[in-house]
Amino acid sequence: MLILLSACLLSQPTQCHDDQIPMSYQGTNPFICLRHAQSVLAEWQAAHPELHVAKWRCAVRGTVPRDL
Repeated sequence: MLILLSACLLSQPTQCHDDQIPMSYQGTNPFICLRHAQSVLAEWQAAHPELHVAKWRCAVRGTVPRDL
């Protein structure tokens, strides 16, 4: 599973980019992704203090769409 996210600069909120966070397991159960996503996103946010996560969702690896 992957977490797809759109992150925006705190100093320029209209300047955003898409990113992916790979999850540590290979399953395809979206409920497991949703259960663990909050802590994974919090860790990512702590590592990127200049950015704000505007939106996110879980996706199965290999089926990642082009848009969030």
